[in-house]
Amino acid sequence: MQPATNFNESTVLTSSFDSNQSGVTWSAIFAGAAAAAVLSLVLFILGFGLGLSSLSPWRNTGAEGSTLGWAAIAWVAFTQIAASGLGGYLAGRLRVKWAQVHGDEVYFRDTAHGFLAWALASLLTAAAMGSATATIATGAVKTAGAAAATTAAVAAPAAAAMTSDGNRAGQAGMLDYYVDNLFRPEQAPAEPGLDASERSEVARIFTHSLASGELSAEDKSYLGQLIARRSGISPADAEARVSAVYNQARDAIEQAKTKAQQAADTARKTAAYTALWMFVALLCGAFIASISATWGGRQRDAVV
Repeated sequence: MQPATNFNESTVLTSSFDSNQSGVTWSAIFAGAAAAAVLSLVLFILGFGLGLSSLSPWRNTGAEGSTLGWAAIAWVAFTQIAASGLGGYLAGRLRVKWAQVHGDEVYFRDTAHGFLAWALASLLTAAAMGSATATIATGAVKTAGAAAATTAAVAAPAAAAMTSDGNRAGQAGMLDYYVDNLFRPEQAPAEPGLDASERSEVARIFTHSLASGELSAEDKSYLGQLIARRSGISPADAEARVSAVYNQARDAIEQAKTKAQQAADTARKTAAYTALWMFVALLCGAFIASISATWGGRQRDAVV
């Protein structure tokens, strides 16, 4: 009976020793997380470069926006799966061997190791990509700055015409064109017929009318008299010109507003879809990391 008692005590001591050991091997988790974060950063930079190479400032050249959107979603999912799989596998393969632990407990610990490696890698990737994205995007923005400035100069924003402070900076661009149309004579004049003060006054009238949405009869009559005196046309034709040019300016501003609203709505939808797909990709990454850790853990335990 004595040998049996000694054997049972030894078994109890061994089991007690194993159950009191930590079930987390942080060195393996950090190793897997570092590998996953580095691979995510490398794949992100590669995807960023491929995306920029497929863009073109020329019309009907390069990939379409919808194609780029789906390609970006697929690349983010691939990045999460590849990086999380690698990190989870390393976290499971490099952890210590639990000789006296039940198989179900080993499976749970491996799954936890993969999940913790994915969580730590996500934090590291978010921190690393913050600086990397800023650096890469800054270079891309500087490269495209000249083209964007040219486009902005050609298509002057209609909001500049809506300012009500009366200064020349706010009225320059779009309103100047319509003011010139108002005072365009039948024949080219030998010298300018409109001075700076009158031009500013007409711009202020148009700015106020466009902001309120209606050109009053008094302003229309006043502008008609001024145009008739400066351009040499009849008062009736001058008032008709005022109405036509005012409608043109109003329509241009409404179109600009509509385009701006459409752009804002598109940006909102893009941000929402991006957040949702990132959520799905992160969930896939967590699942793949956990499964890969169990696979790596089993291979670790199979090594003699």
